[in-house]
Amino acid sequence: MVRGLRTGGHRHIRISDADRELAGARLRSSLDDGRISLLEYEERLESVYAAIYATDLRRPLAELPGADDLIRAVGESSGPEPTVLRVGAAGLQRTGRWVVPARLHLQGGMGSVVLDFCKADIRQPITEIDLKLGTGSVTLRLPDGATADVDGVVANVGAVTSRVASQRRESAPHFVVSGRTRIGSVHVQRRRKIAGMWI
Repeated sequence: MVRGLRTGGHRHIRISDADRELAGARLRSSLDDGRISLLEYEERLESVYAAIYATDLRRPLAELPGADDLIRAVGESSGPEPTVLRVGAAGLQRTGRWVVPARLHLQGGMGSVVLDFCKADIRQPITEIDLKLGTGSVTLRLPDGATADVDGVVANVGAVTSRVASQRRESAPHFVVSGRTRIGSVHVQRRRKIAGMWI
């Protein structure tokens, strides 16, 4: 039994393939970190792909970092279709005031991404960001107090760094970031003041 995992009233909302991929990414990250064995990974992954509801993910994600937040994010976000942003060679930027969807999928072969959430309209407690990118860096700038779980991110050639807390805080925006970049780093940070300007 896994303590502290609650998904509210989402028991009868079916999860999507994207939700299963999110959970699978967490297992792959745990395998890479040496938290679970290859045999355990295969057994847990089979359970993930057989999951129908968010609560079905409790057992395969048991005792892994961030399981509570991930299951809650899946339970709260199952239903609405994700917003897909395609990244071209010129890159992608979102700054200033913009409405942040609950589920955001970034896809592309080449180009860097900058998503600035500092002045954005974030209407949900948990925002899920899934990366499927080729070449290019990803920078996520979060507002003060926001937290981010990046355990589900894999950078084949590059680094994954976060300068914010990973543990979710009530009343503060929380981001669950997952997916993969082939060549390029993923950075999660707060905005910084350089030469009198916030960036």
